[in-house]
Amino acid sequence: MQIGVGHTLPAQNLHVFQARRASFKCRQTSPLNPSTKPNPCSQKPLSSACFSTESTRQHLSSLEKLLQKTNEAEPEQVISKPPINGSIGNKGKVLLEGLNLSRIWPETKAAEEMSPRHLNRLQRLLSKSNMEYSPRNSLGSRWREYHGCNDWSGLLDPLAENLRREVVRYGEFVQAAYHGFHSNPAMSTNQAPLPRHVALPDRSYKLTKSLYATSSIGLPDWVDDVAPDLGWMTQRSSWIGYVAVCDDRREIQRMGRRDIVIALRGTATCMEWAENLRAQLVRIPESDNPTQKVECGFLSLHKTPGAHVPSLAESVVEEVKRLMETYKGETLSITITGHSLGAALSLLVADEISSCAPHVPPIAVFSFGGPRVGNKNFVDRLNEKKVKVLRIVNNQDLITRVPGIFIGEGSNQQQEDLQKNQRNDGFGKVFDMIDNNNPWAYSHVGTELRVDTKMSPYLKPNADMACCHDLEAYLHLVDGFLSSNCPFRSNAKRSLVKLVNDQRSNMKQLYTHKSLSLNIERDRLRVPIPSCLPSPSR
Repeated sequence: MQIGVGHTLPAQNLHVFQARRASFKCRQTSPLNPSTKPNPCSQKPLSSACFSTESTRQHLSSLEKLLQKTNEAEPEQVISKPPINGSIGNKGKVLLEGLNLSRIWPETKAAEEMSPRHLNRLQRLLSKSNMEYSPRNSLGSRWREYHGCNDWSGLLDPLAENLRREVVRYGEFVQAAYHGFHSNPAMSTNQAPLPRHVALPDRSYKLTKSLYATSSIGLPDWVDDVAPDLGWMTQRSSWIGYVAVCDDRREIQRMGRRDIVIALRGTATCMEWAENLRAQLVRIPESDNPTQKVECGFLSLHKTPGAHVPSLAESVVEEVKRLMETYKGETLSITITGHSLGAALSLLVADEISSCAPHVPPIAVFSFGGPRVGNKNFVDRLNEKKVKVLRIVNNQDLITRVPGIFIGEGSNQQQEDLQKNQRNDGFGKVFDMIDNNNPWAYSHVGTELRVDTKMSPYLKPNADMACCHDLEAYLHLVDGFLSSNCPFRSNAKRSLVKLVNDQRSNMKQLYTHKSLSLNIERDRLRVPIPSCLPSPSR
């Protein structure tokens, strides 16, 4: 589209246009930029020199360049209507129609999202050569606060920067558990498993123990006849996580203590899915209170030993006791982290080790997308043992709403207060009977950090269930979270590579198209692309 002075302002009429413009005063906003505020100091008539032929030509040339950039992706032919009666006003109208400003204003948001600055940030998040590292601040004497001694009061909304780094870091320990399992999922039925190597996300930690979960049920024999190639999907015992301990003096000094991490992955085998469906509440074997109950399937995976491996509960207790003895006299903490099924088992592990020995170090659970595990009396049991739980929940994640019904839901403070008031009003016996005897009266545990897929500028607001429950999507949302009423932070540093690869269909097309073009450019340069960049905790 060619726009020039000669096409819109004939030379013989140019002096008329300049004279009329010189008589105008800048009392209104610019017709080319409705967002421009009136200039209070421009109430004097403008001199005709301001509207010289040269300045007009430069102004139109700049607009022409802007339109060429805006319409580059979708070229559109604009046909200008001929002027009527040859008036200057109609010539101005022809000029505006030729500029087609109606196409600029509705696209302001998209143009802003793909501005050079935004595109550079997207390229950085998809690039290896431009990695950014967030400094790890010293937690020092405040480590107990970040570990949940005050239930993370004042740190969640808005989300404290140091806590964000810690949450993302513990989520990456769970990712390492997933990678460690899928690299070698098969378990021999004839001999004990060999020691397993796991690529930990933090080099200051070392793996000390592999953990296994075993189902108490098995598939019928006819399953092997119908589907003989399922392989490891039908095995009863599977590697589910690990224990690691911080072994770097500088990191111990930064964190203010030596940290023991227990990381557990989510559901992977058919047997684990079968246990997930055993959703009735059963009594905790070691509890003196028969009203303290947890989900049957989770308890089975926690307590059942395998043919050549001990139960998850036994392995964890044994290793925690050993590490406590090894580092006796040092300041220790125990952090249990898991996703989905791993989040549920994390609560049972925390309950198990909280009373396994005298003077157990402070225990905190960081769970991602975890389902409900037990009833309200189980929640009270963990609270009495001073187990601190931070539940990271996605608004659109359905897994966090099962199993059970709303009666026992204890995570909502308003609902708890309402139930207390109703108990005080004489309904106590009724509610206690429901909580204690209803096999579906589940309740969430701990403090909640709620994120939302719709807050991400990269994910579709109607992303499917798999994306809303995906661990990488959780870490992406936490990394960008500022507060419940603020948008996704613009300086988020977590790489988008893994998110694009795993959730391409749930990414906004604006970004998938750009990421594809950037990937093509990198392929031409033959630059290896890592699965994900270092986390904001580095």
